[in-house]
Amino acid sequence: MNFRHEWKIEINQSDHLALRSRVKAIMDADPHAIDGRYTIRSLYFDNPTDRAFREKIDGVNKREKFRIRYYNQDTSFLCLEKKSKRNGLCHKQSAQITAEQAQAIINGDDRWMKDSPLPLVQELYRKMKTEGLKPKTVVDYVREPFVYPPGNVRVTFDYNIRTGLQNTDFLKNGFLTIPAGDAPILMEVKWDAFLPDIIRDAIQLPGRRAAAFSKYVQCRIYG
Repeated sequence: MNFRHEWKIEINQSDHLALRSRVKAIMDADPHAIDGRYTIRSLYFDNPTDRAFREKIDGVNKREKFRIRYYNQDTSFLCLEKKSKRNGLCHKQSAQITAEQAQAIINGDDRWMKDSPLPLVQELYRKMKTEGLKPKTVVDYVREPFVYPPGNVRVTFDYNIRTGLQNTDFLKNGFLTIPAGDAPILMEVKWDAFLPDIIRDAIQLPGRRAAAFSKYVQCRIYG
């Protein structure tokens, strides 16, 4: 299992404009972006005691969370993802599922998961049965992504973070979300073995430091 380094830095609108200008000069736009950005909608899972929520708040060193995600309102391509954290490093596993399968999970029908050929689907099924994992919260936001091949670096700016409150039917036409309080703009920096100096220098801002931030936690506060 290959883990990646990850920094999350809360910034304001002025920071965003300055950083985006620097990053854009040395990094490439993500080829999947449309006009430099895309929207992300994710459905997060948690257990009856809100373990994922509480472990993030408490800074537990070894933790994981599951989510289903799609982009730009396109429900023809959905991914089930598991994000793991170990000693400050992160790893993401992903498996494509259909909208019908995702809707079945939302409806409480997990029968199809048991015999799935996808190990990640089987793992979620086991944890739904043994740990009580179930859909909890929908998270929406806009992402501006940039990539840099040396070091496999990815810098993203995430903003307009919104919550679906307690409504988890995130495939439904007209699904509405509301602003998740006074959420900041979030710069995320991810890389493999090394972070090139040119990127490290470009993302520096006086008084800004990497800190723990979770869009899931931000949205769960409101539902």
